[in-house]
Amino acid sequence: MVEVAAADDETALAVQELLAARCAIAPADRTTREPGEPGVRLRFFLDLRQEPGS
Repeated sequence: MVEVAAADDETALAVQELLAARCAIAPADRTTREPGEPGVRLRFFLDLRQEPGS
């Protein structure tokens, strides 16, 4: 599992898209926010052994 911490939704989803171009992922469709903490988090699964689309 990968957890991305970013300033905003757009940045977190851009990181996910960048990784999806290089390996197989089970993408997340939304970010989460922790009350009282800045930014957002995005969690998704990544498989470095598989090519994208396989």
